[in-house]
Amino acid sequence: MALQISATNPEHPALLLELPWQLPLEQWPEEVLVPLPRGISRHVVRYARAGDEVIAVKELAERPALREYELLRDLDRLGIPAVDPLAVVTGRTDAEEAPLESVLVTRHLGGSMPYRSMFETTMRPATMHRLMDALAVLLVRLHLAGFAWGDCSLSNTLFRRDAGAYAAYLVDAETGDLHPQLSPGQRDYDLELARVNISGELLDLEASGALHPSVDAIEFGMEICSRYGSLWEELTRSSVYPAGKYHFIERRIRRLNDLGFDVAEMQIEHAPNGDTVTFVPKVVDAGHHQRQLLRLTGLDTEENQARRLLNDLESWMATQDDYAPGDPLGARPEVLAHRWVRDVFRPTVRAVPLEMRGSMDPAEIYHELLEHRWYLSERAQQDIGLDTAVDDYIKNILPKARETLQPTPAATAD
Repeated sequence: MALQISATNPEHPALLLELPWQLPLEQWPEEVLVPLPRGISRHVVRYARAGDEVIAVKELAERPALREYELLRDLDRLGIPAVDPLAVVTGRTDAEEAPLESVLVTRHLGGSMPYRSMFETTMRPATMHRLMDALAVLLVRLHLAGFAWGDCSLSNTLFRRDAGAYAAYLVDAETGDLHPQLSPGQRDYDLELARVNISGELLDLEASGALHPSVDAIEFGMEICSRYGSLWEELTRSSVYPAGKYHFIERRIRRLNDLGFDVAEMQIEHAPNGDTVTFVPKVVDAGHHQRQLLRLTGLDTEENQARRLLNDLESWMATQDDYAPGDPLGARPEVLAHRWVRDVFRPTVRAVPLEMRGSMDPAEIYHELLEHRWYLSERAQQDIGLDTAVDDYIKNILPKARETLQPTPAATAD
């Protein structure tokens, strides 16, 4: 059987032809290989250079290679974070015409490392928790798309930091299955496999002395189940709110924040019986919100202020008629953000008299006003609007704050 390279992009076969397919992967010469960290795999895996591309080459039988190639293409169409499939090479033979196993070729994810390699650096427990949060997000996204992984582990997952965000990517889809929808039993089984695999790998790292001494491998494996369950419930439960009661939406955002997740995307669909809200979570690094707010609006704030303002901006954008994520005809996020600064942020801050602001900067004033609006809306069980919140804040909150800040006679005497 002649050598065959099956690929969707016509450029890929030409790039791959120069590689030594007549040799088993274990015998490939050093000059074509790229020394990158790899996770544990039941197959032989090597990183190589093909033109300007760094590729991952995995040796396995033809049928599972073709199946995994198609599954990775399906995940790519669904927008799931996974490695990019490039080709399947079949019909390989050695110099004596003896058959060799087929290979699956994927693009190396730039700037990424296997989760197992990350944990081998004896990182702090807080960082480990954030990495596991990102893995929980990946599992939730896979299950929402109807994909049962079947072999979630630290070795089968890549980790990458991109623009401040923690992201987990699926590497090995060989054991996966794609369905229109997963049953609770399928999700629970997939989650139990993840728990056992993760705890087992952490115990292995503990035995080698690479795991932080404060980390309990068993409890850590169970934590991903807990994080997954909380996130799944918060993302998938039915949420239909009365039109205009946007403080309900803010309440959900706060719950996601309490779980340690931030809202990367929010979609509001208007329906006759109310507004349906859908969230896409993301685990973010310190300073991420400051950078994002500065990029979108030019406002330079503290991190917690930036998170609060971005949540308000996202909620406001979703109510605009020309807000259409992914639609080239819709307004760009930067355009909507500057409109929000001009029509919402600045007028709201300017409504607070200068002599009553004290040492608060504009971002802190706006944050305080948003908090007050949320408090009043919760009490009234309806969105009372920013204008009403500003009036009440100036009338009932700021005077008391100024009295608290005034020095007492005794303090003045001292």
